[in-house]
Amino acid sequence: MENQASSKNIILNNGLYYGVATILASLIVYALGIHLDPTGGYINFAVIAITLIAFPIIGMSTFKKNNGGFMTWGQGVKIGVGIIMIGALIGILYQHLFTGFIEPEFYAQVEEITRKGLFDAGMTEEQINTQIEMQSKFQGTIIGDAIGLLFMAFIGFVVSAIVAAVKKHTEEETY
Repeated sequence: MENQASSKNIILNNGLYYGVATILASLIVYALGIHLDPTGGYINFAVIAITLIAFPIIGMSTFKKNNGGFMTWGQGVKIGVGIIMIGALIGILYQHLFTGFIEPEFYAQVEEITRKGLFDAGMTEEQINTQIEMQSKFQGTIIGDAIGLLFMAFIGFVVSAIVAAVKKHTEEETY
């Protein structure tokens, strides 16, 4: 494997596409006016779940093709996690842009909906305030972003490990 293909461009390109796909889904949901409805959340979740699997598969397939049909498990995991992390960073930047400029009242709207939902669930005002206070510590903060990135790294690793195990093909396996 002396003339091994580079994974850098594959990771960057597919990570960019992954991030753009999630942003487009979010913008469509926002344009439809369902960004605060559960339906909008389900649509965003579905798009993120599908693209979370699709783009690592595409990236690993491209790498394998460029590498003469060979890819180790480790290379596959690196490509998959790299794609997910680039896309997640783009998503976080978009979320800050969205809540800072496009819809500055977004978190206030989410708080209002959360309050109503917790009240309808039978929680006391003190419990609701505690819940809202905890929620606000993570929304749009560095801590929330870091937790989100760690979560995406974990999910990206799990998905990539499974896909790479299926797609791997080493020179040793051909003999």
